[in-house]
Amino acid sequence: MASGAVQSAKSRATGRKEDAEGSIMGDIKAVAEEYMIESGPSYGNNFFFTIGVYLLLLFGVLVVTGIVMVLFGPYWWDLTSIGTFIRSIHMWAAEAFVTLIFIHLFVNFSTSAFRKRKLMWIIGSVMLMLVLLEFAFGVGMGGSLLAQANQQAGSDLWNGMGLGYWINPMNSGAVLGWHIAIIPIILIALMFLHYSIVRKRGLVTPYRKDIPYSVTPIDHKMMYKRMIYLLIIVLAFAVLFRAPYMPPLTISQAANQNPDAVASAFLNESNMTSATATYIDTIDPFRFNTRYVYVTYPYSVYLNLTHSKNLEAQFLAESTSQQNDTLAQAYAYFEANGSIRSGTNSTNPMIGLASTLTYMAQTGAYQPILQSEVAGGMNYTYVIRFLYDTGALWNAASQYNISVPQWGMLTVGGNPPLRLEYWLIPYNFMQIAMAGVPWWNDLENGTVVFLAFLIFLFLPYIPGLRAIPDKLKLYKLFWNRFTVPEMRKEKK
Repeated sequence: MASGAVQSAKSRATGRKEDAEGSIMGDIKAVAEEYMIESGPSYGNNFFFTIGVYLLLLFGVLVVTGIVMVLFGPYWWDLTSIGTFIRSIHMWAAEAFVTLIFIHLFVNFSTSAFRKRKLMWIIGSVMLMLVLLEFAFGVGMGGSLLAQANQQAGSDLWNGMGLGYWINPMNSGAVLGWHIAIIPIILIALMFLHYSIVRKRGLVTPYRKDIPYSVTPIDHKMMYKRMIYLLIIVLAFAVLFRAPYMPPLTISQAANQNPDAVASAFLNESNMTSATATYIDTIDPFRFNTRYVYVTYPYSVYLNLTHSKNLEAQFLAESTSQQNDTLAQAYAYFEANGSIRSGTNSTNPMIGLASTLTYMAQTGAYQPILQSEVAGGMNYTYVIRFLYDTGALWNAASQYNISVPQWGMLTVGGNPPLRLEYWLIPYNFMQIAMAGVPWWNDLENGTVVFLAFLIFLFLPYIPGLRAIPDKLKLYKLFWNRFTVPEMRKEKK
């Protein structure tokens, strides 16, 4: 009896050990199977109707690569071989994610799936908007010339929509929070809600009575194979087409390349006639005194160090007519390619002031002082706006075919083009078409974008518009003899 008890105890211990050894994978498999959709319409195994699964895979890739990049920082992801590779995976996974979500929405639009699942359409539309925002903020986090150009162009759009106070793409610190925390958390919540509805109610069945179908098991193995294929494609693109990196433009570079243009920009900032000073949508991040930010404060730092004569105070003490003459002479001097070194000793106070600041910029002393004026080291609003005012930013960007009028807020280009955010084409055309209209600005562009999004969001509730896909018979693109087995049988 004792022997039997011992044997029984051994058996129980062995059983517990086997359960423990297989518990991790067993639990993972059990959880995965619990959330799997087991059956659906016979066309449900077609690639176009399983895109949601591949989006989950890509989202996972983006999360993992994003975490790795944040851990090691911009220098690593921009300038090291392995870092560039991880950034390339992140970039191409993002490109694939945006493309697949567009296809996913187009499939649902073409088959009028929103007729039966209005909430699903609204959730998907909000997710699309968030994904595009996430992409935009990601481009701006690159720390490159491309990022600077897109930060500047993006700020114009946000400011034009009246949201510049809350969203300033030139503030990389704030954008980082949006990119790695706020938007991803919202997306995860919406994806969970979206998938839960599908799992609870099943895949959407055809609203049309003339589309035959039957309920069949979902081929999970086929989906796994496609996921592997998709991952291989992303990795292959990351190997063959590395994410582009163009070193960021500095004020020092701009001042050495075209010193007279920078000196003239200082004059514009001082008399508040620059593009920043006269910006039409006077809300943050553009509501600041350009004379103080770009001239008075940096110059005061110089005076404290050198105890030189205060040329700005001398200029401001002049009468209005004298100031106008002084400025006219200064502009003429720099337009004639006047020497910066000689200008620092000029009897004209504005020539001397602009030359001194330009020389500070050339030596690399100016930008750190300018950057010190903002709270937080990752807010580059003052630097990027000054580079824009000098014209140097877009002169440098044009070498890579990056141009706001051509490509819009998220422009990415090259010679030849490196990447193209094709979803911005409608916005680009609007910019180009309305460029000659004097009263049409960023605010109008932003208003059109917002109204277009509202129409897209509430499409299921708008009579006439919601019938468009059916009238155009777009459903035939995805319900045909190649996707629906029953239609194939009927054809035979």
